[in-house]
Amino acid sequence: MASLSHPLKLRLFSTSNPKLQSDKFPAKIRMSFQESGPSVAVVGVTGAVGQEFLSVLSDRDFPYRSLKLLASKRSAGKSISFQDRTFTVQELTADSFNDVDIALFSAGGSISKEFGPIAVEKGAIVVDNSSAFRMVDGVPLVIPEVNPEAMDGIKVGMKKGALIANPNCSTIICLMAATPLHRRAKVKRMVVSTYQAASGAGAAAMHELELQTREVLEGKAPTCNIFKQQYAFNLFSHNAPVLENGYNEEEMKMVKETRKIWNDVNVKITATCIRVPVMRAHAESVNLQFEKPLYEDTAREILKNAPGVVVIDDRTSNHFPTPLEVSNKDDVAVGRIRQDASQEGYNGLDIFVCGDQVRKGAALNAVQIAELLL
Repeated sequence: MASLSHPLKLRLFSTSNPKLQSDKFPAKIRMSFQESGPSVAVVGVTGAVGQEFLSVLSDRDFPYRSLKLLASKRSAGKSISFQDRTFTVQELTADSFNDVDIALFSAGGSISKEFGPIAVEKGAIVVDNSSAFRMVDGVPLVIPEVNPEAMDGIKVGMKKGALIANPNCSTIICLMAATPLHRRAKVKRMVVSTYQAASGAGAAAMHELELQTREVLEGKAPTCNIFKQQYAFNLFSHNAPVLENGYNEEEMKMVKETRKIWNDVNVKITATCIRVPVMRAHAESVNLQFEKPLYEDTAREILKNAPGVVVIDDRTSNHFPTPLEVSNKDDVAVGRIRQDASQEGYNGLDIFVCGDQVRKGAALNAVQIAELLL
């Protein structure tokens, strides 16, 4: 049988920075394997986010009495090592969710649409990382540091299934920084430009970026199976389909999801999403216009005290957030905090945000949601 060991790690462009750690919210649960814990299933376990689910569950010692690893028929039978135990990947079927309390899904929208309702019907609480249910009325769209109240009343032990959606990675990273400021001065308009990593397109895209980089440096034609154009040493408009209004789907996700999470249909948002040759952490330039004045020094202090956020804003040494510094880290980093010189008075700010797309942009956020279910 084939064997996997988690988490998915790529050597190229890796980094370590012990300053970026986030224990602020929610508090880590130090229990892990426990007879009284919930029964957990991971759907799409062999993918980049599925592997990161395991990494985060282990790092946070998430309690579980049983763990079921699910994937496609092609991956069934593979062995995965997790917390000194070996698990066999099982094929995802309609019977996979018998006696499952929490199901973490990251296998694509079509799989979520097919199997998510089945899991809920069997009594599982589904935390879904796809876009399948995000904008469905009645389905909470949750960032635990931002709107945990959206999932009030949903708990393990109620013997009732439920569905909770994980927002888009770019939305999560943006709102981790923007929301504390929004609470203070209320955002009227937000302009976002994203610089999105390969990880957003999955493990295959990450591997192709590494392969292309080697090929280009060796003078070879790059292998272009995922994006159909050279990615290494290049950047291009996000590969999501372009809609009739000229925005692509990724950009409109940020618009619609922000309005739902903030419960404000009137906030004005525009986004431009770009794919850049970075392995696994997104960066975003965010311009904010507020209803009330907000001074940059006040904003800096607000962000320093925000859960899950670290401020890197050293103008003297020109040190600000980078994707490398936040890769494999829980915190979202914010810097370049400055008054918007194009706006009168003090009602505008510019900030620059970086966050690990696989971790806080996906797996960590889902596991934090699961922690709130306990």
